[in-house]
Amino acid sequence: MAIYHLEVKMVSRGAGRSAVAAAAYLSCSRMLNEYDGVQHDYTRKQGLEWRQVFLPATAPAEWLDRETLWNAVEETETAKDSRLAREFVAALPIELSREEQIQLLQDFIKEQFVADGMCADAAIHDPYPPGHNPHAHILLTVRPLDEKGKW
Repeated sequence: MAIYHLEVKMVSRGAGRSAVAAAAYLSCSRMLNEYDGVQHDYTRKQGLEWRQVFLPATAPAEWLDRETLWNAVEETETAKDSRLAREFVAALPIELSREEQIQLLQDFIKEQFVADGMCADAAIHDPYPPGHNPHAHILLTVRPLDEKGKW
């Protein structure tokens, strides 16, 4: 039987967090935050199964690179206590295959967020032992893009 879990948090400078750091964590990668010059390295983190950046049609193509996208967000939000992103962590049903989990997540993100002009960065983590705790991380911009591609 599937066990439901959903956690929603804000990524804000006021809480000492960074959108670039959150994106590096969810994608198990290394990224430089141009706002404060801090390098965030999660390349040793294990359990990454899938990752993808989702953009509305009006977003610049270079934002398909997650480091570029989240540094653009950090640059746009200038206040020292800015809210930078929304972060969702949701359990995925183990009864679904990995392909079905990915399709479910892609459909959800496109219908609920990208259709409203939001940019999203998502990943599926399934830490050891595999198949025991698959869950999705979704990092979402706070502001939607307008029809001209502006925040």
